This record gives sequence, C-alpha cells and structure tokens, in this order.
Amino acid sequence: VQLAESGGGPVQAGASLRLSCVASGGTYVNSAMGWFRQAPGKEREFVATISWNALITFYSDSVKGRFTISRDNDPNTVYLQMNNLKPEDTAIYFCALDSEAGWYGTRTNPNDYDYWGLGTQVTVSS
Repeated sequence: VQLAESGGGPVQAGASLRLSCVASGGTYVNSAMGWFRQAPGKEREFVATISWNALITFYSDSVKGRFTISRDNDPNTVYLQMNNLKPEDTAIYFCALDSEAGWYGTRTNPNDYDYWGLGTQVTVSS
C-alpha cells in the first residue's frame, strides 16, 4: 500500500487548507485512516482518524472544532479540512492507514498504523 499526501503549503494564521491522501496498491477494506503531524523537535502526534465506514471520527483536543476528517472509499482517499489555522499547527502532516481497525475502529496510537505517507508540510505564519 502506498499513501500520497498533498495540499500542504504556507498560509497566514486564520486561513484554511485541505489536505488529501490517496491510497493505492493494496486492499483497504475495514481499514481506518488517520492524520498525524510532527513539528520540529517534537514527537509525532495524533490529529484525527476516521473509521472504514466513515461513521466514526475522533480528533485531538488541539484541533477539535477546527479540523474535519472525511473519506471516500472509491477511490480510497482521506481528507483533512483545516480551518482557522494557527502557528502552532505548523508541522509535517502524515497520512496513515490502520489495516486492522475493523468496520468501526478508530485508533490514535501511531504504532497501530501499518502504512504511512511521506508527509506534506504545513506552515502557518502569524
């Protein structure tokens, strides 16, 4: 499975961005998908996740109410709509796939995710 993110870039605080991630080269049934981010000098942190059936989503407290995760399963694409961006959102954003999540599963530990994209940089200036 290969994951490819796109949509990052430099923006001003308060702006919006929409990240996309396309999965290819494998089967994704019952796979949850998630977004994580890593800022310079910090560990990778959970941002948002969505179940295979798209009925369940979960967000970190730092992005709740500002970010929205969604997905299309044909083709297998996950999106992250980011509104009201803040300088502290600056990071590399990674898409990940959890192949063992099940129909309703959503997990926040990066160790539960099997496949990762290379990331897309988001830079928010004040």
